[in-house]
Amino acid sequence: MVKKTVTVELASGLEARPVAMLVQVASQYESSIYVEIDTKKVNAKSIMGMMTLGLAAGEQVTISADGADENQAVTDIEKYLSNN
Repeated sequence: MVKKTVTVELASGLEARPVAMLVQVASQYESSIYVEIDTKKVNAKSIMGMMTLGLAAGEQVTISADGADENQAVTDIEKYLSNN
């Protein structure tokens, strides 16, 4: 299992379109991938779950992945949240 804390740097935070893009990135991987903030932990491959987080720019989240491609999954999600 790999865990990494990342700051959301998307200007609009995670609204509908950015959430859909994040779910597409996460869905490319076999690993189980979760995004956590405070006490909430949701499947990064679930658009409805991700929408419930209501993340804003500047918030810190923890990305965790467990599986064969966990390192690449965490790296690519971090890139998406940091540079998009």
